[in-house]
Amino acid sequence: TSATRSPNPTGPCSRLVIYCHDIDAMVAFYSTHFGYQAFTRDGDRIIELRRADGGLILMLHPAGKGQKAGQSLIKLVFEVEDVESTRNALIKSGVDVGPIHQADSYQFANLKDPAKNSVSISSRALAAL
Repeated sequence: TSATRSPNPTGPCSRLVIYCHDIDAMVAFYSTHFGYQAFTRDGDRIIELRRADGGLILMLHPAGKGQKAGQSLIKLVFEVEDVESTRNALIKSGVDVGPIHQADSYQFANLKDPAKNSVSISSRALAAL
């Protein structure tokens, strides 16, 4: 019936475009620290970053001259079981990570990618509701 159908029959959000000035640095960052692999299509300016286990596809798009790093109002959140050990591994590999924050039933820590976008490592998805 029409009462149970969505008025906008679209699929789930599966991609996020990130505008960046240094695409190579972004590929290295997300590949090294978050398990992504880069995929390109001939003649396409966009680099797609995908994980073998699925999840959100990050589409790296060259930023325009007027776009400033860190201007977006998004934060990428990566699920981790152990925030402290993940934070320590990131720091050991040269990433600047903020302190661990304790929420009700989970922890998180914040960092920036090479394009100054906000990124978080969080155990929220694994916390009991």
